[in-house]
Amino acid sequence: MPGCNHCHDQSTFDGMSDKYKRRLWMVIFLNAGMFIVEIFGGAFANSKALQADALDFLGDATTYGLSLYVIGMSITARSRAAMLKGISLFVMGLWVFGSTAYSFWTDTLPVAELMGGIGFMALAANLLSVFLLVNFKDGDANVRSVWLCSRNDAIGNVAVMLAAVAVWFLGSRWPDLIVAIMMAGLFLSSAWQILTQALREKKILTA
Repeated sequence: MPGCNHCHDQSTFDGMSDKYKRRLWMVIFLNAGMFIVEIFGGAFANSKALQADALDFLGDATTYGLSLYVIGMSITARSRAAMLKGISLFVMGLWVFGSTAYSFWTDTLPVAELMGGIGFMALAANLLSVFLLVNFKDGDANVRSVWLCSRNDAIGNVAVMLAAVAVWFLGSRWPDLIVAIMMAGLFLSSAWQILTQALREKKILTA
């Protein structure tokens, strides 16, 4: 997810494994599929939290794809990939903030049942991703970041489901908007961490 910094240490697992690469492909397809489900489901359910989570799935699919692509490459290639991730996360964070702010002026209540059902599907997809990657949770920063993103996404999906319950119980759109804002903040924070790390690595290389 978001907040993935890439460094390289030859003494640790660097992803150079056919089994790891196959599992990473599976996780990429899972995230891409859930992006499609959540972006349309979020629109039908009028849920900003689901739409933000959909962008998180899209960001993860892209991040994992880049992580797969740069396995075994130089630190220069990995720092450039990190900068691309950081910029994309920054744009996503701004979009979620803007769209959520606009929703403050509307009275549309999210469909809690649909929001919760899709949130459960997203949680199941992320738990499956965690299961596929659990044997590869230790390695260099590139490998480790993939594991941490999947684990943290599962936690984020629990927040979406709790927001759905709160929307249903309170009859208010505020829990949905609050979770969306929290996710937007996470995007921007992660973008900052990735970009600063990438720029630091680039400075070291050019020094």
